[in-house]
Amino acid sequence: MGLQPLEFSDCYLDSPWFRERVRAHEAELEKTNKFIKELLKDGKNLIAATKNLSAAQRKFAHSLRDFKFEFIGDAETDDERYIDASLHEFSNFLKNLEEQREILALSVTETLIKPLERFRKEQLGAVKEEKKKFDKETEKNYSLLEKHLNLSAKKKELQLQEADSQVEQNRKHFYELSLEYVCKLQEIQERKKFECVEPVLSFFQGLFTFYHQGYELAKDFSHYKMALQINIQNTRNRFEGTRSEVEELMNKIRRNPQEHKRANHFTMEGYLYVQEKRPAPFGSSWVKHYCTYRKETKKFTMIPFEHRSGGKAGDEELFILTYCTKRNIDTIDRRFCFDLEASDRPGVPVTMQAFSEEDRKLWMEALDGKEALFINLNKASAKREGSAQLDKIGFTVIKKCINAVETRGINDQGLYRVVGVSSKVQRLLTLLMDAKTCNEVDLENSVDWEVKTITSAMKQYLRSLPEPLMTYELHGEFIIPAKSGSPESRVNAVHFLVHKLPEKNKEMLDILVKHLANVSKHAKRNLMTVANLGVVFGPTLMRPQEETVAAIMDLKFQNIVVEILIENHEKIFKTLPDATFPEPISMPVSPPNAPPRQSRRQGQRIKRPLAVYNLCLELDDADTHSSPKEDTPTGSMDSLSSQSPTPAFSSSPPGLLDRNHLIMDSGDLTDWATNLSGQSRPSMVSWMNTPSTNPAATNTTPSAFSFPNPATGSDRAVESVAHRKARAVYPCEAEHSSELSFQIGAIFEDVQFSREPGWLEGTLNGKRGLIPQNYVQFL
Repeated sequence: MGLQPLEFSDCYLDSPWFRERVRAHEAELEKTNKFIKELLKDGKNLIAATKNLSAAQRKFAHSLRDFKFEFIGDAETDDERYIDASLHEFSNFLKNLEEQREILALSVTETLIKPLERFRKEQLGAVKEEKKKFDKETEKNYSLLEKHLNLSAKKKELQLQEADSQVEQNRKHFYELSLEYVCKLQEIQERKKFECVEPVLSFFQGLFTFYHQGYELAKDFSHYKMALQINIQNTRNRFEGTRSEVEELMNKIRRNPQEHKRANHFTMEGYLYVQEKRPAPFGSSWVKHYCTYRKETKKFTMIPFEHRSGGKAGDEELFILTYCTKRNIDTIDRRFCFDLEASDRPGVPVTMQAFSEEDRKLWMEALDGKEALFINLNKASAKREGSAQLDKIGFTVIKKCINAVETRGINDQGLYRVVGVSSKVQRLLTLLMDAKTCNEVDLENSVDWEVKTITSAMKQYLRSLPEPLMTYELHGEFIIPAKSGSPESRVNAVHFLVHKLPEKNKEMLDILVKHLANVSKHAKRNLMTVANLGVVFGPTLMRPQEETVAAIMDLKFQNIVVEILIENHEKIFKTLPDATFPEPISMPVSPPNAPPRQSRRQGQRIKRPLAVYNLCLELDDADTHSSPKEDTPTGSMDSLSSQSPTPAFSSSPPGLLDRNHLIMDSGDLTDWATNLSGQSRPSMVSWMNTPSTNPAATNTTPSAFSFPNPATGSDRAVESVAHRKARAVYPCEAEHSSELSFQIGAIFEDVQFSREPGWLEGTLNGKRGLIPQNYVQFL
């Protein structure tokens, strides 16, 4: 129930109930006064924050405007020029937006702050003054009345009449003031509603006007945005073509640098180390120089240069070459050396050192050098140490190292990642691999050998095997399951392949992997998780017979195989596999630790999308009732536009989509249907891209997932995983701002299918983003 009305007739009675009603009205006005006072404070803070935001936006706009891209070469394409000018356009857009924001800040002052301050001071302030008068008159009236009633009845009649007259006059004045006060109270109670709300309404009108102006600016900006997006895509396409050419040229130069040497006026040039002799006690030093030689003039120049200090370390030296002679290792304790003699310093040769034997041959040829007439003293080569073998000594070495590590250093941080001193590692390995001294080496109790020396020796032994522990023959077969299939199928495939290893290899691998599994159990102390151990032992246990770039790219898959071995040691080594090789289960996205993108052909990586927009799309009602369409090749823009409920899309430049469509960067178009009636579409990340230039991308390829038909309610795969939890079974590093980075064991909340095939959406540590679907297991 609201406030009770104040009747004028009650002013004459001035009853306790009347006074309670008056106090209730006064309390309400006091609350209103406090509310307006707080609102004014917040409004002023809002204006200050708006001005601060505007200043920050303007500073950001200035930063955009002042920066200019530099380009390589002497000219730019039109697309590059438009891209260069885009930062200035962005700056102008922000400047226009901030002008509207300043208008908003000014309107808040005029439409909200000033009217409320005026109402509070003039209206509520007037009521406060009336209340003071009313309270004062009340006190005066009742004090006079009590004094009058205390008059003696024995007073003269004239005195009594005068007293009565004075009391009556004072009572009338009190009643008049009471009537006015009651009237003012009720008036202000009614007035406050529109006096308070009207300024707030004006504030919101100004706020909506600002947003509308922003919307208008965005509309004006959209045409420029579309054109700029085409410029960006054109530049990107050129970059891809140029990069392939540059990489091809780089590879040609790498294969044969001398054939692709740039033409210049020097016969030969490059870095050489020059011997600088010092007084006897100090010996000599070798200083790096950049040397050039012109055969026709026989001019040889040397410029000392130190890369670590970033510049020349001295002045250029020039002399005329007289002759060049090769130095043999019998006469100097360095390889690849030759002597030069200058015309102005006869008999004082300068000794140079090339980077390699081939480099020396090139310099000797350019300098018309000759072989030195020294007798080649054939020295007996040092006895080669025996190589590591999977024999009895080999097993002893590994077992001794493992026992020592588990006894002394299982909790050492960075176990197997921290390397030992090379000389100590080699000495320990020599002792261990010698049958005479192996049993004498006590690794468990001796303090002479650090744990890092023991672990490094163990890894060195495994790398020294003539063939990697998991063999050259099965290397490719181990890599295949790591690149495809589900986690379970990968384990089955590795399980099958391990039992194809030679018996000694399998036995050694069992011992080693059991130890690594034990190490991973102490990961909280030693920080060596399964993933970290995979990084360390992937290249140690597996390597291809031929070292190529493609093989190097498979390093991450070798790590995955080792991780599978460690995580499933008991199953793989203690149970027999199925008789037939398990076929990998096809997955819609690439395998863990590989680029998480769906691929057309094995080994092909799809290009990144043109742009990534984090949009929570709430689609129109008209769109939510559309039927699911078949996948459409991105090469047909007409077919894309025909699916839209409006013809607007057909007029958009290639690669720009309206809100009802999505082109996948793999060449697929997936037009999503809604869930069953009454359900809204989940938020998603929209990937926008132009049609692929790859011929393979023009083929129609079915989507990797099927989705529920709103008409039939069939295929509830999407519904079955909505709002569930999932756990990461592989680590992942985000490649876009829309993706999540995570480690093994991370728990994701509210997991749903994304619109991009092969991806999920989930929340991790308060951040929502995309998750590769085959990196997680649902809980």
